[in-house]
Formats: sequence, structure tokens, C-alpha cells
Amino acid sequence: MEFSLTAEQKLLDETLRDFARRELLPNYASRDADKDLPPALVRKLGELGVLAPMVDAQLGGSSLDYVSLGIAHEEIARGDFNAAYVLLLAALVAAIISRSGDARQRAAFLPPICRGEIIAALAVTEPGGGSDAAHVMMQARRDGDNYVLSGEKTSISFSSSAGAALVLARTGTAQQSARGVSAFYVDLNSPGVSRTRFRDMGSRAIGRGQLFFDGVRVPAAARIGAEGAGFVEVMQGFDFSRSLIGLMCIGAAEQSVDETCAYVAERQAFGAPLARFEGVSFPLAEAAVRLRAARLLCYEALWLKDRGEPHGWLAAGAKWLAPELAADVLHQCILLHGHLGYSLDLPHQQRMRDVIGLEIGDGTAQIMKTIVAREIIGKTARPY
Repeated sequence: MEFSLTAEQKLLDETLRDFARRELLPNYASRDADKDLPPALVRKLGELGVLAPMVDAQLGGSSLDYVSLGIAHEEIARGDFNAAYVLLLAALVAAIISRSGDARQRAAFLPPICRGEIIAALAVTEPGGGSDAAHVMMQARRDGDNYVLSGEKTSISFSSSAGAALVLARTGTAQQSARGVSAFYVDLNSPGVSRTRFRDMGSRAIGRGQLFFDGVRVPAAARIGAEGAGFVEVMQGFDFSRSLIGLMCIGAAEQSVDETCAYVAERQAFGAPLARFEGVSFPLAEAAVRLRAARLLCYEALWLKDRGEPHGWLAAGAKWLAPELAADVLHQCILLHGHLGYSLDLPHQQRMRDVIGLEIGDGTAQIMKTIVAREIIGKTARPY
């Protein structure tokens, strides 16, 4: 079993960690506001080649493997957790278009995403759905060479700033369930599209909110994949993206652990550095080991993805374990800073608020545990 990174992956890791420290970390706190991420920052990520880097080079990607994509998420999240969201959505949307789109769609849609010229959202969740993602009520009615979309999507990351979205809408009957749902790549500046922005406790810069579609005309040529196959195509992408979410959360927690280790080594109390006291050093030791274990789970799933081997239940395990663990570790970092930790002037509280969002988004812990149980026990563990 090989645990080491290649020379190229090590260079990527070093390059992105330096970028995150210089370009992202100093302004992370100032972006804790209900304002969109600066377009210049998104373009910088594109220039680094980390937006959908697994896409073929001729389409704007870097032809990198999925382990390298994981490295990018972990390191960017060290500097700014919400900047890593741009990587996550770009990778997820681009993977779906790469796998299910035709040559014309790939050539038209992928390069702007890879360059950071456009943020592409993923519009799946609806007010009556949540974890029941297949319960899509939004309608897409065929009208000649177009579809007409009507309905609402909610809890959409980058709803306020995305230029386009991969939208799931029902083209079949409700009885067809997941098999009656199609995917469309929709220009969000189209007539009939409107947006709202939520007031969230964390990840405020990603502009989570609602998208409303009121008779929006979408060319049939913008349907990704076969009619009625969109839900299955989109859900397949979540296998690898769950590991990326895990690494985002781990990267944020790792950064706070590093900062807390430096703090307790310098802070004096009772005539000695705080690090002398086991009540201080042990929580950090535990955090380092637990984060390392969760990190390896994430990378194992991505390594299997690169090898074309099954990895779904490992990725699901990473998705519920890593955000929960990261939130707990960040809470400990706040406490270990004492009264200073409770201040908004330190980043640990911001990271914790940001990470908590991914204990909910993209699949709750309960859904992820169901996936794991179904894999290790069998269909009898399926509750529905």
C-alpha cells in the first residue's frame, strides 16, 4: 500500500499552501459578510488550474487526477474555506458535463468554468425535498426546440453570483420518480429567472439562496444527457465530491490546529507554557490523530476513483465523519484560546460556523450512514 504523493502532487501541495497563506488567509475574516466572493479571486483560482482540473487540457482543464483535486480542496480551504466551494462546484458540474454532455456542450460550457470566468451552480434541492433529492417537482415542458422551466430551487450555493446552473427538472411523470428527471445547463441571466439570498450563520460569501424559474425558456440543446436520466447522472457525481467536502473541512480544522499549537507553545500560565499541561496538549494530540485518520479515508476514496474502483460508501463515510470531526476540533481550538477564542477577531469561530454548513449540505450524516449501512449489510438495511 502506497501512501506517498508523487513529485507533481507534492509540488501542487506546496504551491497551493503558499498561495492560500499569502493570498487567501489574510482576507478570510473580511469576507465573512453577505457579499459575493470577488470575481478576481475566482479568476485567480482559474489561473492556478484548480477549477475542474480533471477536465481534459484541450477543454481548459489540467488533466489532473482526483487525488490532486483533493489536495487542491484541502489546501485552499486552509486559507479560505469558502474559496474551496468554488473548486467544489466547478469540479462537480464539470464532471457531470464531461461524462454526460456531448462534444458541443463540453466545448461550450467547460472552458469558462475552468478559467473562473463563470461560477456554475448545481440546482437540485427544492423546498419540499431536502434529503429526498429525487422528489423533484420543478417542471420542464417541451415546446418545439426549447423546454420551458417553471418552479423553485432552494439552498443553492452561489445562487446570488452564479452565471449558470445545472438544473434538475421533471420531464416525466411523478410516478417515474428519479427516472423522470432531466438535467439542463441554464443561463441564470435568462428572462424569468429571479434569486434571493439567505442570511446564514456561516459561509456567507457563497450566497446560498433560492432560484425561481418562471417560464424560463431553455434550448433543448442545453439538456445534458438523455431525457429522464438527469437525476442518475448528477447523483453519480456525488461519490467523489463527498470526499472533497471532507478534505475542505479537514483543511480548515488543520489550519486552526496549527495556529492553536503555536499559541499554546507561547502562552504562559502558572509559570510555564500552556503546552506543558496535558489538559491543553492532549486535545491537540487527539485532534491531529483523528484528522489524520479522516484525511486518509478521504484520499483512499479518491485513490479508488482514480483506479476506477468502487468507492461510494467510503466517500459517504468521509462526508459524515470529516465535517462532524472538524466542527468538534474547531470548537476545541476556540476553548484552548480561552477568553481570546470567544472573540470574533480570531478565525476559529468563523471556520467552525463555515464547516457546520457541510454537516447539512450535500447529504446529512443520517443519509451518509444509510449508504454505508446498505453497503456493509445489504439491502435489508435500506429503510425505504
